[in-house]
Amino acid sequence: MAQKLVIIGNGMAPGRMLEELFERAPGLYDVTIFNAEPRVNYDRIMLSPVLSGEKTYEDIIIHGDDWYEEHGVTLHRGAKVAKIDREAKAVTAENGVTASYDRLVIATGSSPFIIPVPGHDLPGVLAYRDLDDVDRMLKIAEGQGHAVVIGGGLLGLEAAYGLKQRGMSVTVLHLMDTIMERQLDPAAAYLLEKALDDRGIEIITKANTKQILGSGKVEGVELEDGRIISADMVVMAVGIRPAAALAKDAGLETNRGIVVDDGMATSDPSIFALGECAEHRGVCYGLVAPLYESAIVLADRLAGGAAEYKGSHVNTKLKVTGIKLFSAGDFAEGPDREEVVLRDATRGVYKRVILKDNRVIGAVLYGDTADGAWYFEMLKRGTDVSEMRETLIYGQAYQGGGAADPAAAVAALPDDAEICGCNGICKGKIVTAIKDKGLTSLDDVRAHTKASASCGTCTGLVEQLMALTLGDAYNPAAVQPVCGCTDLGHDDVRRLIRAKGLKTIPAVMQELEWKTSCGCAKCRPALNYYLVCDWPGEYADDYQSRFINERVHANIQKDGTYSVVPRMWGGVTSSKELRAIADVVDKYEIPTVKCTGGQRIDMLGVKKEDLPAVWADLGKAGFVSGQAYAKGLRTVKTCVGSDWCRFGTQDSTGLGIRLEKFMWGSWTPAKLKLAVSGCPRNCAEATCKDIGVICVDSGFEIHFAGAAGLEIRGTEVLGMVKTEDEALEHIVALTQMYREQGRYLERIYKWAKRIGYDEVRAQIMDDADKRKAYFERFVESQKYAQVDPWSERVSGKDKHEFKPMAVVGQTEPAE
Repeated sequence: MAQKLVIIGNGMAPGRMLEELFERAPGLYDVTIFNAEPRVNYDRIMLSPVLSGEKTYEDIIIHGDDWYEEHGVTLHRGAKVAKIDREAKAVTAENGVTASYDRLVIATGSSPFIIPVPGHDLPGVLAYRDLDDVDRMLKIAEGQGHAVVIGGGLLGLEAAYGLKQRGMSVTVLHLMDTIMERQLDPAAAYLLEKALDDRGIEIITKANTKQILGSGKVEGVELEDGRIISADMVVMAVGIRPAAALAKDAGLETNRGIVVDDGMATSDPSIFALGECAEHRGVCYGLVAPLYESAIVLADRLAGGAAEYKGSHVNTKLKVTGIKLFSAGDFAEGPDREEVVLRDATRGVYKRVILKDNRVIGAVLYGDTADGAWYFEMLKRGTDVSEMRETLIYGQAYQGGGAADPAAAVAALPDDAEICGCNGICKGKIVTAIKDKGLTSLDDVRAHTKASASCGTCTGLVEQLMALTLGDAYNPAAVQPVCGCTDLGHDDVRRLIRAKGLKTIPAVMQELEWKTSCGCAKCRPALNYYLVCDWPGEYADDYQSRFINERVHANIQKDGTYSVVPRMWGGVTSSKELRAIADVVDKYEIPTVKCTGGQRIDMLGVKKEDLPAVWADLGKAGFVSGQAYAKGLRTVKTCVGSDWCRFGTQDSTGLGIRLEKFMWGSWTPAKLKLAVSGCPRNCAEATCKDIGVICVDSGFEIHFAGAAGLEIRGTEVLGMVKTEDEALEHIVALTQMYREQGRYLERIYKWAKRIGYDEVRAQIMDDADKRKAYFERFVESQKYAQVDPWSERVSGKDKHEFKPMAVVGQTEPAE
């Protein structure tokens, strides 16, 4: 019979402990969790990107509802535990829920320290510890205004950056001479303060808060020197205290935190403490890496093992986009220490390594943190650096007399070397997962190990490990930078465009530190798409940043001529349209006319100088562009359906025309082809399209993520709907989800595989609110969809000048 394990708290440390426990001893315990917050486990170290807008709550969930269900975990949300009855071995929550235990884990975390100055209890004075705090900040930030952050430590500076990104003006008040004085020396602190000032964040050091001013709400902060700073919000980020009161009331030994031994047991052998509330050998840890290390030890103990926790070394990284900072160990000056320093003012780089007895005891890196893991590993191991003393400051790649392959440096790391500090993941665990689970992409590694899934600063190391482990089998295309103009990948570029509110290509290149002045033929089309999609109606589509085919509404051929494909809605045409096409073919002596696989007519061999006139004549006949060249909706292929076919169950032609007219002109990450078949015989070949519909007696079966090009793939079933209106809504919502999440030139089948077919189904089929929101955003964006320069749809500022003769540019890459 399974033992009863009760956990008080649902943070990152108990979450990691349970992952390890379920792996070591599945089924050993019936697990019940009491969580004071009304939600599942999420990544609290990613609150800063949520505050800044770079991530959402959904992005930082660690264990969703399905995880608890899969492992049989009972989760009581919004249930703060009020009492531990050690004699009865039971806990009781404030809402009256009681659970008995054989073993109990207390993981109550910590509480923020609020300076008890006058006015500290005014509305608008906030702490910064959980998602509720972030939600309160965001609500106030909607009105812009001024925020004052008290505390220039790690958390305070991240809060300041996040609020600045939300449009507030921000002042940071710090009591000491320099910011982050516990983690940085004065030189690094100076560089950091300058970087924050460049971002519009005011820093005031040696600032002692006298009182918080306001009548009914926060209005300002008064300093001891008499200065008054106006404020609509005051964020207290001056420290934390272990939440040990519950344990103390239960008679457990407490000091600053809940005292535990090397097995994480309290003074009661059936009760354990974990996380920020625990005190081990006189130390309470507040960073996630040591909490994860102790979580693994506790999982082993609960599974019957004898692992011991000996304490941790910690390192610090600041989660402010564009600022590279690493700090570890002891960097104070002293007579028994020496330091090695490198400064590069041009690059904004500062490195300082502190040695004692030829061993690294501290390191501070600013501007270039690539060697942080290497220094940290030597610090933990007490490595003698005598042999590399002269080149130590230049980093790992320079050892042995020259700049070595970075992969060789990673190869030299031991298996227990920490790669991902946020999640406490070592090299050996990543390599084992890659080999045992057949992982081939960065997303796979993140999903199975969590390495690089949080702040992302270790992504380069993880990629090098993958290359080292997989050799030629590793294809890093999906995680490579957009192009040589930037070190950022597509996902980061798109995330930062939204977070920073960047609405022009020059703004993107400036704020994201592009390496070239104007970009290139790879990045400009991608940036143009992301801006068009993310800011419809605000961003003016830049045709010069599109491939030549998109600019001239025709496909360039190998002889330099072009092919022209007018749109035929759902593949249906008429004698009038056919006569117009025939007249154009004769008039411009077009040598070849061909039916396409998408049920359209393609005129091949059109001279470049004839393109404007060809399209003008077609436009007079009512044709619009078929966008056979576009990163957008190309065709909706149909069969004749119930109107004519004796097997047809629904009006497939009508639905195809409706879909095409509703969705045409919408840019997408890559070309998009649809099909609607009127019965399961599937004459329109809907099961190899990007999105397909199979009509059946009971309704419409929607498919997605097929391919019939360089890669052959059958579709996945999205789900079944009963009506044509529902089919339209689901397909449009799916398209919008792909538009918002897909990387430029990433076909829908690659996108769906990357994020997970079940995730697509969950958002489109199961979550009506999300589906409707996607649908509504698509409808809004269609007001600003691409238009033809000869079409009657064009008016005023929406009109693009059509000058194919003036266009020189890149042909689009093969897909």
